[in-house]
Amino acid sequence: MLKTLPGDDVRQIMWRFQHRYDLQMLIQSSRGVARGLVAHLVAEGARNSHEWTAAKQQLLKAYDEAGITTCFMDPHQGGFIEGPKNLALALVALELAWVDAGAATGSLAGNLALSPIHERGTQAQRDVYMSRCVPPQPGEQKQVWRGAFSLTEPLPYVGVETGLLSGRVSIAEWPDGQEPLLQVDKRARFITNMGFANFTTAAVESADPRLKGSCIVILEETDPGTYDRGVPTRKMVHQLSSTNDPVFSLKVPASRIIGGYTIKDGVIIPNYSHGEIIEAVFRRTRVTVGIMTAAKLLSAVEPVIRYHRNRFRGASSVNPGTPRFDQGLQQKEDCLQRLVDIWANGEAAASLGFAAARLFDELDPLEKLKDQKFAEQKIAPGMAQMKAFRAIAKQALEFIALEAQPAATRDAARYEALKADALVQYLILDSQANVLCPATKLWNTGHGANVMREAVSLVGGYGITEDCPGFLGHKWMDAQLEATYEGPEAVQRRQLSVTMTNEVFLGSCRSWIRDLQQIAATHPGIGANSVAAGMELWLWTLEHLQKGTDALGAKLFSSNRQGVTFPLADALCWLLASRQQILDVIELETKGHESATLADGLSGYVNFFTDLCAVQAATAAGEVGRICAELVYGYGSAPAGAESFVALRTKLDASLAGARLAKDRAADALTTVMIPEALDYPA
Repeated sequence: MLKTLPGDDVRQIMWRFQHRYDLQMLIQSSRGVARGLVAHLVAEGARNSHEWTAAKQQLLKAYDEAGITTCFMDPHQGGFIEGPKNLALALVALELAWVDAGAATGSLAGNLALSPIHERGTQAQRDVYMSRCVPPQPGEQKQVWRGAFSLTEPLPYVGVETGLLSGRVSIAEWPDGQEPLLQVDKRARFITNMGFANFTTAAVESADPRLKGSCIVILEETDPGTYDRGVPTRKMVHQLSSTNDPVFSLKVPASRIIGGYTIKDGVIIPNYSHGEIIEAVFRRTRVTVGIMTAAKLLSAVEPVIRYHRNRFRGASSVNPGTPRFDQGLQQKEDCLQRLVDIWANGEAAASLGFAAARLFDELDPLEKLKDQKFAEQKIAPGMAQMKAFRAIAKQALEFIALEAQPAATRDAARYEALKADALVQYLILDSQANVLCPATKLWNTGHGANVMREAVSLVGGYGITEDCPGFLGHKWMDAQLEATYEGPEAVQRRQLSVTMTNEVFLGSCRSWIRDLQQIAATHPGIGANSVAAGMELWLWTLEHLQKGTDALGAKLFSSNRQGVTFPLADALCWLLASRQQILDVIELETKGHESATLADGLSGYVNFFTDLCAVQAATAAGEVGRICAELVYGYGSAPAGAESFVALRTKLDASLAGARLAKDRAADALTTVMIPEALDYPA
C-alpha cells in the first residue's frame, strides 16, 4: 500500500533528474522561496492589490539569492547550468506554482524577455543582455537588469493575437557610412514585469519602405524618448507578478534588432521576422506554463485529504476513536474517487510537461547542428529547408521502423548510421516537439482548469475563502489565465491540427502503439492496452477523415473545418498525457531500487501509481472513443469500412477491464496514506 505522499526521491526518478545534483539544489532553493516568502505574501493579502508594492519587490531579491534568476544563463554569462535548460525552468515553475502561479509567472517572465535574444539574437546580444541580468557576486557592485517581453497590443477585440501589430518601427536617421537610428513606437498590453523592467524586447512592424517586414527590437529605459511603464493591469489573478500596459516612443540603434540585419538596395532587412522569433520562443516557453497548472493539481492532494479527515472534528457529538472523527468525509466513496481523478490528472499533466521539457533539452543542440549544416550547404530557412527535409523524412521513417525491430534482427550498420545522422534525429524529435508543446499547453491548462474546479468543490465553501488550505481558490482562478497565456486553446488546437498529421510524427505514433502493447503484456494493470487501443482508433479516424466527405460532399479534414480538426487534437492530447504517465511509472519501477531511501516504500508507490495510470488511461480511452465516434458517424450515414472502426471501438471498450477496481484500490489508499501534521507553508 501507499504509505506516504511521494517525495523528491520518487520525483527525481519519474522525471529523470536523479543524477542532476545541480537541478536538485535548484529545486530546494526554489522551494524555500515558494513555501517561505511567497506563501507569506499570499497569506498576508499581497494578492489584494494590482500595484507592484515594496512587499512584492522582495521577490526579486529572493529569486536572485536562490539562483532562480541565473538558472537561464550559461556559465560564461554568469549562470551555473551548462547546456539546455528547459527541464530546469520547468522544475522551477513547478516549485513556485505549487504555492502561487503569479510568483512563478514573474520569475519566468524575465526569462521570456531574454528568450528572443537567447533563441535568435546575435552572439553579442546574447552575451550582453544575459550577463546584465545576472545578480552581482559577493563584493561586486552592479545593477541587476530586469526584462519584459512586449508582444501583445491593445488592438480592439484582438486579445492575444500575435500576428497583428500596431507597433511601428521606422528609420529616424541614417547618416552616410554610419549605423541607422530607428524610431520605435509601441503601445503594449498585459506585459509582465513591466512595473520594474529596465529593458523590453518589443515586436514591431515596419512603417518605412527602407525597412522590410517585422522584427523584435530591444528597448532600454535610458534610450531617448518615452519609456512609460503604463498603469497596472487590473487583474483578478496572478497578482504577485507585475503587469502593465506600457507606452514606448524611443530612438534606438539598428543594432538592437534581434538577430541582426542585412542591407540590400538601401533597404534594412531583419534576419528574423517577429513571427519567426516568436515561434522559436513559444515552442519552448509554453511547456513551463503547462507545468504551472500541473503543479496546482498535485499540490491540491494533501490539503484536500487533510480537510476531509478533519471535516467533523470539533463537534461535541464526534468523539476521538470513532470513524467519523478519524476519517471524516473519507468514510464516503465519492470524495475519495473524485480526488483520485484529480491526482491522476495531475500526474498525467506533470508527466506530459516534463517529457516535453526533456525533449527540448535533447532537441536544442541538434537544432544548432541543423542550422550549422544547412548554413554550410547554403540552404536558407523556409521553403528551402522544408524541401530538404522532405528527402530526409524517408530516412527518419526508416530509422523509426528499425528501432522498433529486435536488436538481434535489424540491420545494425544502417541503424547506427541513421542514429548518428543529426538531421535524421533532429527531424524525428522536432516532429514530436511540434506536437508535445501545444499538447502540454492545451491539455494541462485547459482541462487542468476544469479539474482544479473539482479540487475546490471538494472542500466546499472553504475552497473560495482566502484562508483555504493550499490556496485552492486562488489556484483555480489563476488556472483560467494560464489557459490564455501564450495563446489560448484555439491557438494550440490550430497548431496541433497541422503538426499531428506530419508523417514522421505518425510514424512515431505507430511505434508507440507497439511499445504500449509490449508494456501491456508485462504490466497488464497499468492501462497501456487502453492507450494503445485509443491510439489505433485515433489513427484510423484521422485517416478516415482525411479521405472522407460529409453528407453534402464537403471535405471533412481541412484547416477551416475546426469542428473536425480541433476535437481530434483534443483526443490526441489525452493519449499523449496518459502514455507518458505510464512511462514514468515504468521508470520508477525500473530505477527505484537505485535509491536507498525508496527501499521500503517502492512497491507501494509503484502499485498506487499503476492504479492511477489505469484510472487515467480509462478516462482517456473514454474521451477518445466518444470524440472519434462523433466524428466518424456525426456527418452522415455509416462510412465505408465502418466495420473496422466498430472492431477497434470494441477493442477499446474491452481494454477498460479492471479500471474501476484500480480506482477502488487507489481510493482506499487515500484513507491510510500518511500526511504531515500541517502544510509546510502557511494558510
